[in-house]
Amino acid sequence: MKSPSFSYVRPSQLSEVLSLLQAQGDRVRLLAGGQTLLTTLNMRLSEPELLMDLQSVPDLKGITLTDQHLRIGAMVTHDEVAQSALVAQHAPLLTDAAPHIAHQAIRNLGTFGGSIAYGDPAAEWPACLLALNGVVVAVSARGTRRIAAADFFTGLYSTALQVDELIVACEIPTVSAQLWTSFQELARRHGDYAVVGLAAAARAHSTALQEVRLAWIGAGDQPLRSTATEQVLESAPLSEPLIAKAIACLKTELAPRADMTHSIPAKLHLSAVLLQRALNGLLASTSISQMSRNL
Repeated sequence: MKSPSFSYVRPSQLSEVLSLLQAQGDRVRLLAGGQTLLTTLNMRLSEPELLMDLQSVPDLKGITLTDQHLRIGAMVTHDEVAQSALVAQHAPLLTDAAPHIAHQAIRNLGTFGGSIAYGDPAAEWPACLLALNGVVVAVSARGTRRIAAADFFTGLYSTALQVDELIVACEIPTVSAQLWTSFQELARRHGDYAVVGLAAAARAHSTALQEVRLAWIGAGDQPLRSTATEQVLESAPLSEPLIAKAIACLKTELAPRADMTHSIPAKLHLSAVLLQRALNGLLASTSISQMSRNL
């Protein structure tokens, strides 16, 4: 199919973008990497009057670090995240997740902010942002809002973003050396949407975890956390019995939807497998560290 007719504009300043958003409202669509939007246009699932290309707006680009957070511009591509030394040092969960995003051609064009704005429950970045306690920075002609990831995703392809707002960046708190992260994903083929996925983060203190955050991909109509399972793991010494208890809790807490290839019991089983993989990996590394100190 072909897309409907629309006007096209490519502003070079953020102020131009905000003025057009204020004037046009829901009649305008923002073009970032275009990996999702162009498909919806061709299928006529989206019929804007104006398409606004953000490629020439410098305020939306770049990865920077302050004392408080790592800031990823909305127009930073998936591949730029994957290749960033700052991301690898301060948000390694993102580095681990990046290779799971589709294929290289899409990672070259698709953007971090575009993925967050779309809010796909099967996408990697929304769950990672949730696991890392990130913040979405949204601006409009009315001012700037900082929206916690926990409050940003509101439903299937639905977010707290207002029609006149634009994501300019996402901020992720800088972390200490004690942060443990793990990214796990299962897909039928590499590059396919995840059947289920897990973005996990916690502070590792000796043999125990604190501030545990388990964010799930493909387990609901939005990226979500399994808070009861987190509480099972919170502050208790990590062990095989504790892992088994956490998995049992997860199976009662998580309520995934069946899809065309996997039933609800299958998704629950696979989610438990991912959690076990992540925690077993941490338990093994902790045991190795303890053995090394005892030598």
